[in-house]
Amino acid sequence: MSTYARERTLQDEIAPAVERAVPGVEVLAVELVSPSRFCVYVDHPGGVDHALCAEVTRLLDAYRSDYTIDVSSPGPERPLRKPQHFELALGQHVAVRTEDKIGGRNRFKGELVEAGDGAVVLATDRDSDPLRIPYDAIVRANLINTA
Repeated sequence: MSTYARERTLQDEIAPAVERAVPGVEVLAVELVSPSRFCVYVDHPGGVDHALCAEVTRLLDAYRSDYTIDVSSPGPERPLRKPQHFELALGQHVAVRTEDKIGGRNRFKGELVEAGDGAVVLATDRDSDPLRIPYDAIVRANLINTA
């Protein structure tokens, strides 16, 4: 199983459980940092503090036999995984990674100009025309801190 397939499996298991157990929390992404460590990025309308991270970590105790677990706020380079995440990021600079190559590469940076049904569109410095990337091809994406 590829790293990205394992991430998707963990995301599909962890997000609903955490979001049910902790009102208001959204699990933005689960990323494998190494084969034995993952990071869960969470957000909450009231902010993410140490107590919230500790609560989410305790909820994930069942994974401790196989993984070291980090829980974090999204930070300025917020992960983007769901179509709604991309819609909220329109007009901002993003980095996108795909598992399979599109146009000979699988890493892209540019301004997010569209987040439609089934794909995002990036205006990149490298491509003359905006580049369409299907959601199902995206394995990781995040905002780029341009400050």
